[in-house]
Amino acid sequence: MGAVEALGKLAPVVLAFGCGVLLARRKVVPAESSKVFADYAFLFAVPCYLFGNIYRSDLGALFDWRAITGYAAAAALAVVLIGVLAWACGVREPRGIALRVMAAVQVNTAYFAVPVFIMLFGNAAPIFPVLLFQVCVLSLVIISVMELGRPDRRGSRGRQLAAAVVASLLTPVVIACNAGIVLNLLSVRLPHAVLDSFAFVGDSASPVALFALGLHLGGSGLTVRGTSLEEVSIIVFKCVVFPVLTFAVACYGFGVHGDWLRYLVLIAAMPAPQNLFIFAQRYEVGVDMSAALVVKSSVVALILLPLLLQWAAHRP
Repeated sequence: MGAVEALGKLAPVVLAFGCGVLLARRKVVPAESSKVFADYAFLFAVPCYLFGNIYRSDLGALFDWRAITGYAAAAALAVVLIGVLAWACGVREPRGIALRVMAAVQVNTAYFAVPVFIMLFGNAAPIFPVLLFQVCVLSLVIISVMELGRPDRRGSRGRQLAAAVVASLLTPVVIACNAGIVLNLLSVRLPHAVLDSFAFVGDSASPVALFALGLHLGGSGLTVRGTSLEEVSIIVFKCVVFPVLTFAVACYGFGVHGDWLRYLVLIAAMPAPQNLFIFAQRYEVGVDMSAALVVKSSVVALILLPLLLQWAAHRP
């Protein structure tokens, strides 16, 4: 796939995202309403899309364990690198290190990767295993560090940590993925009317999620001049270093080739997760930096995606 063709496939992504920015900047749609659109996408539309597609998928082909293990190994290596770099740069507070790890290693799946993969490949199925790994492993590690490092912690550490873990596992996205897998494995037959209803709602997930992200960007604004060196470093790692690291580990370390190698590189190139800002607010650490990283890495990812797609297409 050439750069021109890739740009053509990404045109709907840019349209939905750009329309949100434009309407927010012109105050046609209040930027504050981005939370409403985002909640609709995250709590309802995206889970509907994930459930229906996982239920219909061939799980044997969907869960390519070599590819997933390669991605997990690359993510683990990236976590160590960011942790060491943060410590070397003077960050000593565990929550601060955890926040930087989340920004540099976790990816924006529901709001960004799902719509981008639908536009590029017509299917977001390759994202599902990475999404489960991210939510059930990476997020739990981040939550554990954040909870145990809270200065206002009350009660036992175990009880607070357990509550945080349960809350993470009970998010609609995780429930939808697990329900789709269980019903698929049990060969439970669902009526076509039910599946069509999930598909109808799920089809709205991509444009609404991108529109919400555009509204947020249009309302918050984007100032390049005030970007700190640390922000630049994290964005470069997230959008350039991590995809290249994923390619090297998956390809040469685990023998992943073909479509799955391209999928993993593109997933790794997705911007910082939108819930980074939510975590920062909840745990009162790096709030301004988190908001800037989500917005700026999203813009950089949109610019680099056609180039990364073309680069990955010519790999073995």
